[in-house]
Amino acid sequence: MEWLGYPLGDMEDGTVKLHDVVDGLLPEGSQPHDPFGNPGARYGEVILKTAAGGTFNASINQDTVLADDGRHLVTRSVVRDLTRERAMAEALERSEERFGRFFQEAPVGIALMDPAGEITECNPSFCEMVGRDLAFVRRARLLDLVHPEDYGAVESAFAASSARHRGHRAQAQTDIHLGQDRGADCRLYLSRMADDTGETLGFIAHFIDTTEQKKLEVQFAQSQKMQAVGQLAGGIAHDFNNLLTAMIGFSDLLLLRHRPGDQSFADIMQIKQNANRAANLVRQLLAFSRQQTLQPRCLSVTDTLAELAHLLRRLIGENIELEISHDRDLGMVRADQGQLEQVIINLAVNARDAMSTGGTLRIRTANVKLEKDRALKGETMAAGAYVLIEVADTGHGIEAGDLDRIFEPFFSTKGVGEGTGLGLATVYGIIKQSDGFVAVESRPGEGTTFSIYLPESEAAEESPEVDAGDARQKRDLSGKGTLLLVEDEDAVRSFGARALRNKGYKVLEANSGEAAVTLLNDDAPEVDLVITDVVMPKLDGPGLVRHIRETSPEIKVIFISGYTEDSFRKSLDENERIHFLPKPFSLKQLAGKVKEVLEE
Repeated sequence: MEWLGYPLGDMEDGTVKLHDVVDGLLPEGSQPHDPFGNPGARYGEVILKTAAGGTFNASINQDTVLADDGRHLVTRSVVRDLTRERAMAEALERSEERFGRFFQEAPVGIALMDPAGEITECNPSFCEMVGRDLAFVRRARLLDLVHPEDYGAVESAFAASSARHRGHRAQAQTDIHLGQDRGADCRLYLSRMADDTGETLGFIAHFIDTTEQKKLEVQFAQSQKMQAVGQLAGGIAHDFNNLLTAMIGFSDLLLLRHRPGDQSFADIMQIKQNANRAANLVRQLLAFSRQQTLQPRCLSVTDTLAELAHLLRRLIGENIELEISHDRDLGMVRADQGQLEQVIINLAVNARDAMSTGGTLRIRTANVKLEKDRALKGETMAAGAYVLIEVADTGHGIEAGDLDRIFEPFFSTKGVGEGTGLGLATVYGIIKQSDGFVAVESRPGEGTTFSIYLPESEAAEESPEVDAGDARQKRDLSGKGTLLLVEDEDAVRSFGARALRNKGYKVLEANSGEAAVTLLNDDAPEVDLVITDVVMPKLDGPGLVRHIRETSPEIKVIFISGYTEDSFRKSLDENERIHFLPKPFSLKQLAGKVKEVLEE
């Protein structure tokens, strides 16, 4: 009565009949006591109407029997309101649907296992991580799906997850490799499922793919190591440049007194030549650490390779064929021509060594336009226009385990005495300092391909027809004027002062920035040019120049350093006009630079 909303009296006196509360038309001739429209039915579901006009679902279980008088039929019915049950069933169905969607679409792998560790159910992400289909994975043991070296870790995880601590479920975690061939790296979280009595019902495992994270960790560690080695290489190179400046410089001073034919001439030349060889090695260290001095200008890669082709053919030998092909309308690049040639030569020499029995060296150029960023190993190449220089050989290739290390300094697969291990490190440093990228592809027995991407230059510049260095060496390098030479390395300062005095200059010497300030404040003759080292204790070169500018804003300055010009430019004013001479330098280079600046 409460459900229907009718008074008890109306129902007892027959005012409200059964068919009045059944929603819907029953078949004509249906018995008054039949709510189903089927005389033989004892059970069914109907929709009942309330006095207020509402409806609800109900189930009726009804028996029809004769009354005690044997003439009338009476019914005994059990009526249940199905509203709450239906709502609960629908909620359960929605919950199961949501769970199924979460399970199927989860970005992490999920696997359900029985107490023996066999997989009874898993989601698509787990199948993808394993690299096998659902039919294979189901009923397989987890141990059958991991790398053999991880068996112990998985078994320990099962043991740990089966342990109970203070009545709570324990969860174990470990890092494993899915797949017998050491496939995806993943973090495994394993939990035991138990009933109220503590009996194990099975296990649930979650797998988070950590492959990319592991790669990034390795790349970051490699980057940190390379950065540390680069800083070390740069520091060593700076110290060596000071020593080599003195060695080359004093050799030049000796050569002024010992001409060809003199007994000592050949010995001095040997000293100078070996010092120059050492200087080349130091330049490779600086190239690796991206601290060498570059003189970039707009270049045609086509013309550069054409000029280099003859030398390359001599380098690789007669048993190796050289093929060079160019894209049409190849773009210009901004680079140091000498350093770019060094890159090509280093790659060609490596290719030659990889083809001891002969083969083909192919150099190809092309225009490359990236519409979107491209991921290279450990870095991202931004979208834009590039010029590709591809150097490919048909040699023995590089082992997969060595590919990640080939750009490390002093790493070499060659025999002892067959290489310095700086060739590819130099290539990498030069290209990175030129804002380019290097990629390598290689398989053992199938050759190696190095791909160099240099940004396309927007505008071509006029290339000087006459090399300025050669022109300076041929002209008179003597001059007049007062120079202040500031250098904390005694040998470099001694050589520089003697060399410039021999050319007619008056030279004042200071072994530190503070000494230079004191000398300038002690009524020293008017100085026409300051030549100062960049790195000095306490008051360094840029600091000294800022001090000088306060009283002598027009004085000319030449910085000398074993580091690059860029390394100290940021510590000067943007409008500061200075000149730079990298160490090591010869007597002619020093004298030529001084005369060039004074005549400017």
